[in-house]
Amino acid sequence: MQRLYDFLRRHPTGVDTFWAVLLLGFGVLWVASEASGLRQICAAIFTVGLCLVVALRRKAPVKMLLLTAAIGTGQLICGIQTMPADFAMFVIAYTVASAPAVPRWASRCALAGALFGPALSAVRFNDVFGGRTIGQSLFGTTLLAVPFVLAWVLGDSMRTRRAYWAQLEEKAARLEKEREAQSRIAVAAERARIARELHDVVAHNVSVMVVQADGAAYVLDAAPEQTRQALETISGTGRQALAEMRRLLGVLRTGEQAEGGEYVPQPGVDQLSDLIEQVRGAGLPVDFQVGGEPRELPSSVELTAYRIVQEALTNTRKHGGPAVAATVRLSYQDDDLDLLIEDDGRGAQRELYEEGGADGLGHGLIGMRERVGMVGGTLAAGPRPGGGFRVSAVLPLKPER
Repeated sequence: MQRLYDFLRRHPTGVDTFWAVLLLGFGVLWVASEASGLRQICAAIFTVGLCLVVALRRKAPVKMLLLTAAIGTGQLICGIQTMPADFAMFVIAYTVASAPAVPRWASRCALAGALFGPALSAVRFNDVFGGRTIGQSLFGTTLLAVPFVLAWVLGDSMRTRRAYWAQLEEKAARLEKEREAQSRIAVAAERARIARELHDVVAHNVSVMVVQADGAAYVLDAAPEQTRQALETISGTGRQALAEMRRLLGVLRTGEQAEGGEYVPQPGVDQLSDLIEQVRGAGLPVDFQVGGEPRELPSSVELTAYRIVQEALTNTRKHGGPAVAATVRLSYQDDDLDLLIEDDGRGAQRELYEEGGADGLGHGLIGMRERVGMVGGTLAAGPRPGGGFRVSAVLPLKPER
């Protein structure tokens, strides 16, 4: 049965042909038994025409509607009453009303035929003036018109439903494309900003190596100990720069023009206290805690940590709601630096905005993930139990080999 259903769904024209042939068989039997002479010839021609309407209703619905109207008129002229092939009139009324590609005028013509066709048939065959009262004739004509009108109404409702679902699918596809485009634009812009910020880091390391190399060459014979220290500094700085350049290869700007103006030193972990005080001065209570033993960190990790805290507190101030408070915990571990930023605001309502889905403007989490991924770390962000929002990041301190 499933194979038969799949076959019928893939070959709708074949299904229509099958029903047309079946209808032709019933029509031939009726013509042979009910009609004779010229009426029999006309009835046979009309039967073949109506079966053709059923077979070709999907390929040429408007033409088949016109053919049906011509056959119906011919039946009235020739005095041929209702026959089995007239079932095609129900079918074409439904088809014209349901097909989205059919013009609306054709659908209205089908409705007019459904309304006035039975009345014309009643007048033609003396159902009104043949001994019945007007009330009986109107009742009989109405009963005859109801199936045709119902067929049209069903088809029109199907047309409306298909158009509605097509519109929803189109809208969903368009929104999905727009969201993907916005995400790609946000990622590209954030990568450009990251590369611009970390330009100082690489430039600083290279400049240190150049200065140390020049100094070592200058005191090579006079101060061997200073030369050895300079070479050690060059070696350590070069390793750190090489590790950072490996991380930056995937996010370097492409095709962006150089910007004017001087670069300024980038903030790090030591500037977090100033950032916290600035945020407190703006009216957001922040509890700042530092755990573990502070030590020197790679420049890229310091910058990433600062920007994550800055972005998280900015989002808390923007979207946390009134009377919100935040907590920032910085923990020095053996191999990584742990960051935890929490607030007690409207975290569940902010998640969609932060992902860039509410109004297309929020890309905070996208930027955070780009920064953390650049240094090889991990990030988790979302509503926390009991209310509020949480951002947790783990930044490795040892360069990847």
